[in-house]
Amino acid sequence: MSLPELIELRRADFVTIDTIGMPGQRTFYLQAAQEKTIITLIIEKEQAAALSIAIQTVLEQQGASGTPVETPDMNLIHPIEALFRVGGLRLNYDRVEQMLVIIAEELTEEAHSSRVRIWIDHSLMAALARQAAITVAAGRPICPLCNEPINPGEEHVCVKGNGRKHLM
Repeated sequence: MSLPELIELRRADFVTIDTIGMPGQRTFYLQAAQEKTIITLIIEKEQAAALSIAIQTVLEQQGASGTPVETPDMNLIHPIEALFRVGGLRLNYDRVEQMLVIIAEELTEEAHSSRVRIWIDHSLMAALARQAAITVAAGRPICPLCNEPINPGEEHVCVKGNGRKHLM
């Protein structure tokens, strides 16, 4: 199925970043909705973390440093039907509309690629930044010596300890 070149939500009333799966095997999703239109995209953990930081930075620069209104329900809307896997993710600020815009570009080797633009107000963006940070942090703990993830239920053999030092 060929997607349109541009899909746009001009005033999303819902947005979240959440995962499905166990730590170490999670799939990250960016999902937004406007009325009955739901857009779901697959993103990487690093993209979720970077987006959270970028949102916080932009909100601070705009003097709207993220006091979200009452935290909305941030759970994914089911069924999950991802449009595509995101290759590039950007954040812009529209001064006229006073809204932030997430721009997600499809990861593809095809000549035709799709792009999604999601326009979101400050309070929803602040909630998204917080949700993304919480979701990223909920993964596997990181070894303080080698910075590698520690798999739950497995003994961690740290490479910094030359494979001899067992942690956790």
